[in-house]
Amino acid sequence: MFVEGAPGSVRRPGREPVKPSDMPVQRHTIAVLVANEPGVLARVIGLFSGRGYNIESLTVSEVDEVNARSRITIVTSGTPMVIEQIKAQLSRLVPVYDVHDLTLEGPHVSRELALVKIRNVGENRIEALRIADTFRARAIDSTLESFVFELTGDTGKLDAFIDLMAALGEVEVSRTGVVAIARGTGLQMPQVRHEPGKRKGQAGT
Repeated sequence: MFVEGAPGSVRRPGREPVKPSDMPVQRHTIAVLVANEPGVLARVIGLFSGRGYNIESLTVSEVDEVNARSRITIVTSGTPMVIEQIKAQLSRLVPVYDVHDLTLEGPHVSRELALVKIRNVGENRIEALRIADTFRARAIDSTLESFVFELTGDTGKLDAFIDLMAALGEVEVSRTGVVAIARGTGLQMPQVRHEPGKRKGQAGT
């Protein structure tokens, strides 16, 4: 039974409290600046899996070689209360330096890269090339019975392209996951610094 004023309830003036389960589920893109050292990525993933939070997409790469910092971009979904819990718990992890909810902080740009292989023959090959041209996908490999297309765009664009390709033949897909950054002149994360001649790496696993 839900009790008014119980933990997790939300008061609205003149209305009944709202149960957390009744809140709308929202999709958020969160950028996290972390130390580039072994075990960090595992700790971030463990935070989500240990509490039952969903990860729809995760990308990570080093962005500051001098100070050994990596940027993790996470796409997750949940009620507003769950999203706030995720951000608060990420902020408390020792190797985390900064957390930004790009969805709430203003307009942002997000992109994915996908490699889509389609195996087909006959007229379906011509149709696959026509659709690829419409989506501005680039053929980077071709045989007599297959194509590999490279496509960049938002998640919806990639999903639509893959669905159309799947209707024309057997499809195999490899996707990078979402990377995102805020629009405008503001810098949310520290300036990128690279040491000349140093090979770029990824966050420690």
